[in-house]
Amino acid sequence: MEISGRIKKIFETKEISASFRKRELVITTEEQYPQHIIMEFTQDKVSELDKFKEGDKVQVNINIRGREWTSPQGEVKYFNSIQGWRISSLDAQPANADMPPMDEPAAGGDLGGDDDLPF
Repeated sequence: MEISGRIKKIFETKEISASFRKRELVITTEEQYPQHIIMEFTQDKVSELDKFKEGDKVQVNINIRGREWTSPQGEVKYFNSIQGWRISSLDAQPANADMPPMDEPAAGGDLGGDDDLPF
């Protein structure tokens, strides 16, 4: 599954235990009624967020996880979480952003070559 939108908030990485860490991200969807959706990246995926900043337009590949929990009083509750596993930029890059600038032709249109071609 995928969710697209703008990054509203990127939280710091939390070390939950010696062997588990997570980092949360809030995406604001761009639809008639925007939604603020929190998701988490865990373990080695937390570094996926390092190259992004708040305000970036992104697409996040997610998995939805659900679990059941029984309280000490015997009450059963259900919880959901959204786990991101890949994030990519949707911000438009100029088509020639990686091309070096080209020199302008000299005044009068003369390119200064010794070319004797008629065209």
